[in-house]
Amino acid sequence: MSEAEMDLTAPELTPDDFLYIDDPYFSRDNVAIVTGAASGIGRATAVSLAANGLTVVGADIDEDGLEATGDRIQSFDADGAFHGVETDLTDDDDVEAVVEAAAEEGSLRFVANIAGMQHIASIAEFPMEKYDLLLDIMLRSPFKMAQAAMPHIEDTDDGVGAIANMSSVHGHYATKDKPAYITAKHGLTGLTRAIAAEGEGTLRGFSVSVGYVLTPLMVNQIEDTAEERGLSKREVIEDVMLGQARTKEMMTPAEVANLLIFGFSSHAKHLSGGDLLFDGGYVNTYE
Repeated sequence: MSEAEMDLTAPELTPDDFLYIDDPYFSRDNVAIVTGAASGIGRATAVSLAANGLTVVGADIDEDGLEATGDRIQSFDADGAFHGVETDLTDDDDVEAVVEAAAEEGSLRFVANIAGMQHIASIAEFPMEKYDLLLDIMLRSPFKMAQAAMPHIEDTDDGVGAIANMSSVHGHYATKDKPAYITAKHGLTGLTRAIAAEGEGTLRGFSVSVGYVLTPLMVNQIEDTAEERGLSKREVIEDVMLGQARTKEMMTPAEVANLLIFGFSSHAKHLSGGDLLFDGGYVNTYE
């Protein structure tokens, strides 16, 4: 494929993209919270959970994006439902409010902490305000979300549920110029294990680790990197981003969402404290 033919558009979500599981807990009576639900992996996760019959409460600071997510779910004629709640994840009161809003919709059983951000700089040059913001969104907020949600999950009729944390290959190793992101993702490993330790087997914690995913944010990053380094977009993808991976293809948001669907399902009842690593070979085939 030539550079001109290369499609860098983030894929539109369609019903055929998703994994559908017949699960006793996937019903409108049961509720899932998804953070970062206005775009990318968060939107795909919200859509996939609603398509599997759950009531989904999407938390994001982007109100217009939440509305677009709701429109996409409605276009699917999904068995589940969606409610968007404008939420500042750096505000503890907002986090508690979205958990309470979710609990009012039914039995809160699932939480997907997806929201994230990135800033590229060396440790020496990293702005502390960016570090604080990134850690607040990607590590402190998931902790607060778990703190607020766990009592609701435990108060269901059988205490069954799960909290999923979106990790990364950068939760397994470190590269240059992403120190805050790497710190947050490694911290999520500890939080995931702590949730599992306190969950007594019925309330599970797990994480999902992937490489580069073709989201709207990633499309912009590819284009910016190509311009900055004087490379073609194909060279950025295949050499810079996927150079270490064995699978020379970026994941789609729906493929990541499907991992979360499986992780939340009863098929994954032994997944507690662990990580679903679907990375195309980044971590375990290092050269």
